[in-house]
Amino acid sequence: MTHGSATALNASVERRASTFSGYLMLLVLLAVTALGLYAFSMLVGSEQPPLGPVLFFVGTVLVFCFVSIGFYMIQPNQAAAILLFGDYQGTDRATGLRWRWPWLTRTKISVRVHNITSERLKVNDLRGNPIEIASNVVWRVTDTAQALFDVDDYKQFVHIQIESAVRAIGSRYPYDDIEHKEVTLRSDADQVSEELRVELQERVAAAGVTVDECRLTHLAYAQEIAQAMLRRQQAEAVIAARSRLVEGAVSMVQLALDQLSAKNVVELDDERRAAMVSNLMVVLCAERDTQPVVNTGSLYQ
Repeated sequence: MTHGSATALNASVERRASTFSGYLMLLVLLAVTALGLYAFSMLVGSEQPPLGPVLFFVGTVLVFCFVSIGFYMIQPNQAAAILLFGDYQGTDRATGLRWRWPWLTRTKISVRVHNITSERLKVNDLRGNPIEIASNVVWRVTDTAQALFDVDDYKQFVHIQIESAVRAIGSRYPYDDIEHKEVTLRSDADQVSEELRVELQERVAAAGVTVDECRLTHLAYAQEIAQAMLRRQQAEAVIAARSRLVEGAVSMVQLALDQLSAKNVVELDDERRAAMVSNLMVVLCAERDTQPVVNTGSLYQ
């Protein structure tokens, strides 16, 4: 038998517990109290009380104790797991005043939405660069039986799995890609966050937990390489800008030459054509404004 099969066989499943409304049992308790007071009034002032009223009074006291022990309360978005000598009997999710048999024990668990922001973790991204990454996770318990009985501490379990999932996602993608040819942590935050949610859901499913949302809250290069990577980003940005500028300039020069030839504005030999291309490239790619020079001679002077 594989490990996965063993886990599936041992997984607990939440079911409904057989409990009762506490308000109905409260009426029973009041009735028993009234009967007990009546029996006590019969005994007061009697030097030798009859055996019947005595037994009746003792019975009402025992019933009173029996009923009063079984009361408990459940707040909204809270549940109570019912146990019989350690054996799981079901989960009670009905809110308000509740009652169960006195020999049954209960363990309360919150099914409210939890919000956790992980600590900043240092991880190596896909390219080996150390980065700092943190995430915010919204989760809740959906199967109380699994949360209580399949893991030792479901809150600690979720915390540890969040850290593991964030590390796994952080090392799966590069921090940034100036050419935008692949998914990155910085540019594709929504996609990465959704994959983080799926990854984390698979990890915490054994604890009966559902992950509603995951979002990256912090993403940066590690401090020791932050300045170097900033200079690298600046250099890559300059190179990318220059490349786009040259591509645009070449297209404009080609368009100008084609239109001059198509409209017979001027005929240029190869040497003059090369000179015009050079001048146009300088004008279009220069960082500063160019100053025109008027040539009063011939084109070849």
